[in-house]
Amino acid sequence: MLASFALTGYAGVRLLSGGDWPLVIVWFVGAALLHDLVLLPLYACADRAVAAYTARTARHPVWTGYVRVPAALSGLLLLVWFPLIAGSAGSGSAAHFETATGLSGQGFLTRWLLITAGLFAASALWLLCRTVQPRRAGRDRRRRRETKQRPAAGD
Repeated sequence: MLASFALTGYAGVRLLSGGDWPLVIVWFVGAALLHDLVLLPLYACADRAVAAYTARTARHPVWTGYVRVPAALSGLLLLVWFPLIAGSAGSGSAAHFETATGLSGQGFLTRWLLITAGLFAASALWLLCRTVQPRRAGRDRRRRRETKQRPAAGD
């Protein structure tokens, strides 16, 4: 934990040592306010909608988790890469990304959509495996019980 604080302090000193430190502070405060006043109520409402939709089933807490995790990861990716995903031409995000990394700043929306689809597909597959396995195990147990209760062939 001490190493984490040291790394955070180092990053903060490096970030604020440039001449743009007032913009960094404004961005940080704005991001905190945006999260607390706009984003938190939005994803809390979305979570309640998913929970209400899955409440009709007997296993709704389990099913809700299989929607929450890919949605949260996809939202995190959207939050981090939003300027490039949105393709804001006026902001120069893609140009800045290209000059900083040497990679193309195009195609982020397509990649994000593919990653999101992959996350939800993997979650659905995992849910399918988790629901099919207990059914199969229950069927096997019933078969074993039935064969134990059968009278012997010579009786």
